[in-house]
Amino acid sequence: MQWLMRLRVLWGTHKSCHAFQHAPWHLRSQSVSATGAPRWNDHDTPEKFNFASDVLDYWTQMEKQEVNMVYDLDQEGKRGPNPALWWVNSQGDEVKWSFRELTDFTCRAANIFTQTCGLQQGDHLALILPRVPEWWLVTMGCMRTGIIFMPGTTQMKAKDILYRLKESNAKSIVTTDALAPEVDSVASKCPALKTKLLVSDHSREGWLDFRSLIKSASPDHTCIKSKTTDPMVIFFTSGTTGFPKMAKHSHGLPCDTPSLHVSRKLLQLKAADVLWCMSDPGWGMAAVGTLFEPWTAGSTVFIHHLPQFDPKVIVETLFKYPITQCLTAPSVLRMILQQNFSSLRFPTLEHCSAGGEAVLPEEQEKWRQRTGLLIHQIYGQSETGLTCGTARGSQVKPGSMGKAIPPFDMQIIDDKGNILPPNTEGNLGIRIKPTKPIGLFMLYETAQVECGDFYNTGDKASIDEEGYIWFLGRDDDIINASGYRIGPAEVENALAEHPAVAESAVVSSPDPIRGQVVKAFIVLTPQFLSHDPDQLTRELQEHVKSVTAPYKYPRKVSGAHARALLNSAAPSPVEFVLSCPKPSLARSNGVNFGKRSSVRCNRSKFSILLSVTLGTRLAACGAPTWLGEVGV
Repeated sequence: MQWLMRLRVLWGTHKSCHAFQHAPWHLRSQSVSATGAPRWNDHDTPEKFNFASDVLDYWTQMEKQEVNMVYDLDQEGKRGPNPALWWVNSQGDEVKWSFRELTDFTCRAANIFTQTCGLQQGDHLALILPRVPEWWLVTMGCMRTGIIFMPGTTQMKAKDILYRLKESNAKSIVTTDALAPEVDSVASKCPALKTKLLVSDHSREGWLDFRSLIKSASPDHTCIKSKTTDPMVIFFTSGTTGFPKMAKHSHGLPCDTPSLHVSRKLLQLKAADVLWCMSDPGWGMAAVGTLFEPWTAGSTVFIHHLPQFDPKVIVETLFKYPITQCLTAPSVLRMILQQNFSSLRFPTLEHCSAGGEAVLPEEQEKWRQRTGLLIHQIYGQSETGLTCGTARGSQVKPGSMGKAIPPFDMQIIDDKGNILPPNTEGNLGIRIKPTKPIGLFMLYETAQVECGDFYNTGDKASIDEEGYIWFLGRDDDIINASGYRIGPAEVENALAEHPAVAESAVVSSPDPIRGQVVKAFIVLTPQFLSHDPDQLTRELQEHVKSVTAPYKYPRKVSGAHARALLNSAAPSPVEFVLSCPKPSLARSNGVNFGKRSSVRCNRSKFSILLSVTLGTRLAACGAPTWLGEVGV
């Protein structure tokens, strides 16, 4: 990270001038109706909005005005000495950037994209970086130029990258030397890809050196005047069938964050706060928790490189640094609670939020006993951004994910879009008619997700009389492992590439730490029927890790001969099905269909819902003689 510190020295030699808005829209009050559903109209959002110029550059202007002033942390608009971005790693490296420095560096990044790479507004750029400072330079540089950035996790493999590059027609990619070989292996299949930018201390043939270019690029840049409805970012989100889908968001996405509505009631961040959001930078929560939320309030974004989630490192960091708020997945909190730490009373931590999966009431109570803090749940999707949560200072109902956040009107609906009464299980919907909230995604708004006047989130929930929302589960087969959304078809497609797999079916399996994990059912090809199950298990796991992001791999394998299972007197906990030609035939042969437990057979493209119990006549369904279960 020495280059970053040298870049800071370079910044001191050049003070570029930029135009700033004197009355930034993001500090205005937003109107919400006193009774009934929240209301939003065209005048509630600006015609033009750009987070880089309207928010980042606003705080840069404030810093300039405060150079010769005494810091007043209680006064709106005054920040104090904390940096805008504070990055650390386990090796002792540390980077602190002010808003003024971020404005300078992101303008340089913008010039790299337009002048060096020849990218234009509306072009797509794939962004696959770990938690490194350059991630923030690229995202903000793209916003300044109107280039649509597409974040992705560094756990992706060549196949995942190829799909994203081809599906989006990306013209550029930014990644590290660890993933550069994966990109090079598929680049010839991506005719739209013109430039490759490398974030590394080493050079690579065919790649542009991003760090060298940042040092030499001009800091003079004029930000585009983007319309609020212009596209800004694409998140790839796992679906129940096929490959991940593109959820495109406009420059209005930051406008729907709680920071820009009802006086920042959700997190109630202040300029003096230091927020640590632990989300992988490839997910939508990173954009909310490390860009829009904290910087709208002028808070410090704290980032630890964290190549892996290590409870010891997380706890040490919370004790060492003046972090006042943290935002993470419940599974991270579970990992911490399961360790034998002498104390979890963090000296500066004031508020803890968790999202991506449900928090159980007993986990809430245990966290309160150990830390003295409550867990405030939040909820959102890649398609929506943050839509509900338990606001700081409001009542925490253990197990509830809070109330809807204006301008979202969230209701429980039936399959036809009719609103259901309180305490009734149904589909969690977000009202999109007569006017769609600006933060909702721009793409695949089809009949599949529209349900009457609502967008159907695909989640099952209920709402009590006070408006608190209670998550019950998915209405589809998405697997939520530690907040990572995994589509069954992604794993099934990876398994299908192995010569041992004739058919596969992937479902979720409960897990005390991750909430859910991947569980797969395997039909072996004849030549692998005699192979050792344990060895084949490991081989299949490693195969999945090698062809797709490792977090998707099935975590445990157990196998048994079908005849032995059928003849066993002991009940079997294994759920499986093989080669059922039709759901109707499966039912006629004794297969009991369970709720939301999906099995897909790749080769036959057959999809059914089932729960196979001991005594099922598998032979009547044409089952081969060996069944392997992959899961946890």
